[in-house]
Amino acid sequence: MKLASRLPGRQHPQIWNSAPQLADIPIISTQTLIPAGARAVILAPHPGDEVGACGGLLQLLSNLGHPILLISVTDGSISHPGSPLWTDERQHAYRPHPQESVDALHRLGVPARGMQWVRGGFPEKTLADHEAQLSAFIARYLKPGDVVFSTWRKDGDSDHDAVGRAGALAAESIEAVFIELPVWAWHWPVREQNKIPWHRARKLRLDIWTTARKRHAMHAYASQLNGEPASGIAPLVPRVILDRMGLPYEIVFI
Repeated sequence: MKLASRLPGRQHPQIWNSAPQLADIPIISTQTLIPAGARAVILAPHPGDEVGACGGLLQLLSNLGHPILLISVTDGSISHPGSPLWTDERQHAYRPHPQESVDALHRLGVPARGMQWVRGGFPEKTLADHEAQLSAFIARYLKPGDVVFSTWRKDGDSDHDAVGRAGALAAESIEAVFIELPVWAWHWPVREQNKIPWHRARKLRLDIWTTARKRHAMHAYASQLNGEPASGIAPLVPRVILDRMGLPYEIVFI
């Protein structure tokens, strides 16, 4: 997820709960987003992005029996610099076995064994320096007719933006459909709402149980939700992110 440093102390309204355009976004169905028989490919820059960006969509796809490929670009291995709890040794031992992500998928009702899952192992925070390599890596796993979901190319986090650009290039080269998912953009101040491509936005409705499972799944990422006050380390996923996950819809840019 990242970018927690942008949020503490914010007093201004944020786009996710203040922009009037949100009420006018056209509704789109899962069947329209993903044609029958098509495979959905989810690109997650960091652990937890697959839930925060499209945890509801993942549930709907699984319920409809669509094949799913999840590409986890990084493992979050440098997410706690200076932490006495999450030492380098502990992270190296813990992250190669992504139990938090496995648990999160289980909470969504999307068992990891029921989908294809590829882990890239790319270094986080420097993905922009490896964009060509990342695009080639993604393209290796795509096929024509896939529908690729990635973080928005202008989301506001360097890794999210880089994955979006790399994913778009890979999808174009394979003749796959490319759809973007805004994550951190919703936490921009409401005065920046005109930077959102509202004409491309579509709203995917979620029922109460799908929304609840999404929130429950995000709580699987204990290493990101629990800060370390004694060390001055704030949670990587602040409360406002969890609040947004209670919304009964997800928004995509088509």
